[in-house]
Amino acid sequence: MRLNFSIFLALLISLSVIDAQESAIYTSHLKDYQKAITLYNNNQYKAAQSLFQSIGDGSSDRQVKSECAYYVANCAVRLNQRNADDLIEGFVENYPTSTKRNMAFMDVANYYFQNSQYTYAKKWFDKVDELSIDRREIDKFYFEYGYSLYKTGDERKANKYLKRVSDSQLYGSQAKYYLGYMAYEGDDYESASDYFDQVSGDRKYQQKLAYYQADLNFKLGKFQEAIDLVLPQLNTRDKRQLSELNKIIGESYFNLEKYEEAIPYLQSYEGKKGQWNNTDFYQLGYAYYKQKDYESAVNEFNKIIDGRNSVAQNAYYHLGESYINLDKKSEALNAFRNAAQMDFDLKIKEDAWLNYAKLSYDIGNPYQSVPQVLTQYLDQYPDSSFFSEIEVLLIDSYISSKNYEEALVLLKGKSGFENKLAYQKAAFYRGLELYNELNFSVARDFFKKSLSEPRDPIINVRATFWLAETDYNLSDFNEALIGFKQFSGMSSSPSTEEFQGLNYHIAYTYFKLKDYENATMYFQKYLEQNDDNQMRRGDAFLRLGDGYFVTSNYSKAIDAYNESTSFRDVESDYAAFQSAMSYGYMGDIDTKTRSLEQFANRYKNSALRDDAFYELGNTYVKSNEIPQALSNYEKLIDQYPNSVFVPKALLRQGLVFYNSSQNDKALSQFKSVAENYPRSEEAVQAVATARLIYIDIGQVDDYARWVRRLDFVEVTDAELDNTSYLAAEKQYIDGNTDKAIKQFNSYLNSFPEGIHALKSHFYLAQMYYQKDLPDSALEYFEYVVNAPKNEYSEQSAVRLGEILLNNKNWDAALPVLENLEKNADYPQNIQFAKSNLMKVYYQMENFSLSKTYASQLMNSTKDEQIKRDAQIILARSSMQLGDEDTAAVVYKALAKSSSGSIAAESLYFKAYFENKSNDHEASNKTLQGLIKDYSSYKEFSAKGLVVMAKNYAALNDAFQATYILESVLENFQDFPEVTGQAKQELTLIKSEQSKTNSSIETGEN
Repeated sequence: MRLNFSIFLALLISLSVIDAQESAIYTSHLKDYQKAITLYNNNQYKAAQSLFQSIGDGSSDRQVKSECAYYVANCAVRLNQRNADDLIEGFVENYPTSTKRNMAFMDVANYYFQNSQYTYAKKWFDKVDELSIDRREIDKFYFEYGYSLYKTGDERKANKYLKRVSDSQLYGSQAKYYLGYMAYEGDDYESASDYFDQVSGDRKYQQKLAYYQADLNFKLGKFQEAIDLVLPQLNTRDKRQLSELNKIIGESYFNLEKYEEAIPYLQSYEGKKGQWNNTDFYQLGYAYYKQKDYESAVNEFNKIIDGRNSVAQNAYYHLGESYINLDKKSEALNAFRNAAQMDFDLKIKEDAWLNYAKLSYDIGNPYQSVPQVLTQYLDQYPDSSFFSEIEVLLIDSYISSKNYEEALVLLKGKSGFENKLAYQKAAFYRGLELYNELNFSVARDFFKKSLSEPRDPIINVRATFWLAETDYNLSDFNEALIGFKQFSGMSSSPSTEEFQGLNYHIAYTYFKLKDYENATMYFQKYLEQNDDNQMRRGDAFLRLGDGYFVTSNYSKAIDAYNESTSFRDVESDYAAFQSAMSYGYMGDIDTKTRSLEQFANRYKNSALRDDAFYELGNTYVKSNEIPQALSNYEKLIDQYPNSVFVPKALLRQGLVFYNSSQNDKALSQFKSVAENYPRSEEAVQAVATARLIYIDIGQVDDYARWVRRLDFVEVTDAELDNTSYLAAEKQYIDGNTDKAIKQFNSYLNSFPEGIHALKSHFYLAQMYYQKDLPDSALEYFEYVVNAPKNEYSEQSAVRLGEILLNNKNWDAALPVLENLEKNADYPQNIQFAKSNLMKVYYQMENFSLSKTYASQLMNSTKDEQIKRDAQIILARSSMQLGDEDTAAVVYKALAKSSSGSIAAESLYFKAYFENKSNDHEASNKTLQGLIKDYSSYKEFSAKGLVVMAKNYAALNDAFQATYILESVLENFQDFPEVTGQAKQELTLIKSEQSKTNSSIETGEN
């Protein structure tokens, strides 16, 4: 500050001519100025600033004002005042010729530099005029300006200024260090090494340089030198530096292919801010892989997610190989698929593709059909040395993948024996799937397609059998018989599983054709075989008995019925009833009545018990045991008021009373029949017999009055009514369906309430139904069902129910099925009602009742198809009702016994419940079965993959979890509910993994 004072003193001397008063003022200013300078030098900036401001304001001299303005601004900088920069700028602007202009810039810049405010320092260094700087200050300027430029990111300009002092005695070492560091950061390792070598003797930089030099050697490929430099430094207490040093050693050993030595150092690396990246995981994983520690390798590789570079492709390929060595093929499939979808290393891509294709064939593929995968490989690598091998797998995959529908599309039009053979098999197995789903019409088409390519004799024989079986289920019994006979004559048929029951099927077909002689012959042939199917053998004895019964061979019928009762699942009540009837037809009335009495006492819940009472009544009438006859009729009427035999029993009672001249009782019964069962045959007979009684007792007028009240009796038209009906019935009996339909309609137009109206409606309904015109049959079946209960009510209710169910008219079907369940006599019709009530209630979302019916059927039915239907509806209803315990048990059972879509659904839910029980390995195993055998059921495949991803997340396999979820999002857009869940799960997993892996993009930033 002496220079400043000298200038000020010279200024005062030059003004000595001023008068004494003015001299006194300047003397005072000099004193204040000295005081302000003292305060400034003692860092009393606030006081100094105030005094300088006062001196400047009180002086009119421009030089004094300039000096004071400089110090006021300088103090403002040191006091961090908001207007400091403005004051400096104001000083420069107001006093452009001041000798302190450059000094002001330098002083401010130096102040900011000393306080490490390099952005502000650079701003003021930028303003300095280099040519005006004192030579003694120029090195300091170059270094500080250069360092400020470095710290503010302008490394190119920083290099320029730091190089100017690289040989400076005072600043040279620092400049070279930072020049070296900038070269290091800019990957100019040769220059960095040169600069670092020049300052390596400076103790100030030795510790820092050791790390950088080691890292430089590493980056220059001098791995052993890097190791040698770092090892002595591992005793550092700086945890962050220790982590980085371990990383250098570990990576150096890794690059020297000394994987065993690399592992402990790679493990000790703590990452950047506690996070590793994909390369870090890859190096440790690969080191484990080379040591054949595949479990540890997987645990590192599977943390690499979102990888889209050569490192990731390598990692996923070796992850796949590690999985293979651990026999985790499903996991390997995803890893190889991921590697195959990247183009960074084409050799790895091709090899990954090959592994992906082979694994798809071996275990199935959840994303696309196996034939598609193999075809894509062959298209992409037509010159591959594995081309022939994959081609063989492709042909076989059409069948092994069980995706028959898609296989048929891919095989259509392809030539060559193997392709034709695959087409034959795919069509056959697709037919079987549809048959098991009860879609018989479409199944028949596929069996015919299979037979159009008769390559494999066994498949050809089996397709012949199942085409016949399908024709049978479509009630085309003549075609079915031709098919079964054709099957029996084929040389390969005895080697098939279908052959064992052939005679049983032929017998049943003859039975349906009412060729009972041949039916009994084939049932007998079947029973002479050794078949372990006890249910089928018991049923065969029952039908054999029916065949003998219909052909009047009652003795043999009784033997067959008795044999059938030794089988557990046979309808023993039916066999007992038929045996009793057979004794009657043989003339053994005593045995018949005794057997029927025993039947009525033993089978109290049998649907045939009302039949037994009716037959007992008739039998006792014939034996002239009238009290016993009337008693049995009475039991029938009292215990089974809705039985079809009630009007018959009332009529029989009336006839008994009539024959014993009890006319009043007889008339009472006849009138009850006519009024309660109008238009029935019993009603017509009751009216006719009542007429005789009225004639006998001379009350014809009373008869006429009574008859007029009966709308179904037109006495004058009776003959015409009968004639018209009989003409139509003859055409029906002769099999002239179209003529019969025309004449029955003509009859009903003429006699809408005629004597035979009920039967005409029934016959018309049957004929329309057989002609596959269910909508035309509908109104006629409704007429019969809505009439008072009659002998056609039950059969009509079944047909009406079928039509309404096929039309999905649940509201109309419901009362029909409820009434059928309550009033049916035949067990199979009660079962039909219950099974379809179960389905209707489910469709109407009355899950409580659908569950109730399903539970009943599960415990009562012997029909395997109905039992499967009950199982699936019980499971689904339980899920809807929140009863997951029941659903879990049922789905587990279904998974073992079903096929097609039901198997896919069952396996999915089995896996779902295993996941909920934290049995993640078992859940994945179940899902692998779903993927292998039922991948064509896309929705359950997609849902299953989401569960599989959850399993892998729980098993800490982030790669599998994220890759599967990303694949769901890519491949299953048709199921938005599933993809929505997949997206949510993916976000959660990535968010969690990003805490330890800096390479993961969560989309949250």
